[in-house]
Amino acid sequence: MNTLNERELIYDWNVHDSAWKPNHPVEFDDETLRDGLQSPSVTDPSIFNKMRMLHHMHTLGIQAANLGLPGAGPRARADVLALAKEIVASKLKIFPNCAARTVEADIIPIVEVVQEVGIPIEAATFLGSSPIRLYAESWEVDFLRRTVEKAVSFVVKQGLPAMFVTEDTIRSHPDTVRLLYQTAVQCGARRVVVCDTVGHATPSGVRALIKFVRSAVHEIDASVKVDWHGHKDRGLSVINTLAAIEAGADRVHGTILGIGERVGNAPLDLVLVNCKLLEWIANDLTHLQAYCDLVSQECGVAIPPNYPVFGRDAFRTGTGVHAAAIIKAKHKGEDWLADRVYSGVPAGWFGRSQEIEIGHMSGESNVIYWLKANGHEPTRARINAIFAKAKSVNRNLTDAEIHEAMRAAAE
Repeated sequence: MNTLNERELIYDWNVHDSAWKPNHPVEFDDETLRDGLQSPSVTDPSIFNKMRMLHHMHTLGIQAANLGLPGAGPRARADVLALAKEIVASKLKIFPNCAARTVEADIIPIVEVVQEVGIPIEAATFLGSSPIRLYAESWEVDFLRRTVEKAVSFVVKQGLPAMFVTEDTIRSHPDTVRLLYQTAVQCGARRVVVCDTVGHATPSGVRALIKFVRSAVHEIDASVKVDWHGHKDRGLSVINTLAAIEAGADRVHGTILGIGERVGNAPLDLVLVNCKLLEWIANDLTHLQAYCDLVSQECGVAIPPNYPVFGRDAFRTGTGVHAAAIIKAKHKGEDWLADRVYSGVPAGWFGRSQEIEIGHMSGESNVIYWLKANGHEPTRARINAIFAKAKSVNRNLTDAEIHEAMRAAAE
């Protein structure tokens, strides 16, 4: 048959009605080195490996990174300083930011790093805003307003780009949200961050909140940027992040593998994958697997075998029907076809490939393919021996077991 393209062979119901795309570039803020390291289960990587992570961000086209909270202590400050110096020395295209409570003691270390390194660092001052937090802390709304006013004004006076963050925005009263964000913008904040700190949000809630905040801050200054920062306590963080982009968020936050407080943040790797598949970004994500592997190794967080795209099993199959379809696609000489016939994600986009193995659910085609792919003649004796071995176990065979079956067939 004539060579067909992907559009002719895949009817995409995701875009059957309209191929919506953002009317502005989608930007990302990588929180792996700050919010991600707040996970109670992770290991804080060495500064060398944190620098390696920065280089992965640069390679992947991630625009911004949170370098840490230097006000947390001498080690945190030293790491932020070293990371900022690495951005300068290696000319990384990353706009850095640092977290800070809305107190001068947290903001001053950021100022000191900026003065020493000579690059702007966005100061992300954060403050709780939900009624439940106010009740727990015995705070009044006017106290919050005065705190925001003082902190953001101090950031601006020090010459830092000001980013103001409310925690738990998704459970905050509209009047409080409007007051705090408008106060921050009036005091000079150039960016505000809307947060789902406890993973409460649903997509409809995200859309409503982003639209509300955009309207509120743009009443004061239409050039102010709006970010989204979500957590995954309900397992909705990826779809919530996509909903935020659809609602007009200029930049979205996440961490690699979704590491972070409690069950973690929105997994930035999967957000990038979905934005790529939706054609919202054109970033080359070939090296994203390497970044995920680095974070997994250095933070001590295992990647589950069935983790989407970057897990060990993402593109493996030992099932006869699946393998047969992939093999037939390969026989047509169409690599892209083999990469999509039984996969909703093209493995090649992310430095992976389809892997056909042999197990108890396999057909002879799996065996023949494996033998040819590994440089062995698919003789009937070999096929029978391996196939019999596969049917005698309750899992996929290891390469060693396959070779053992081949040796037995030769005897």
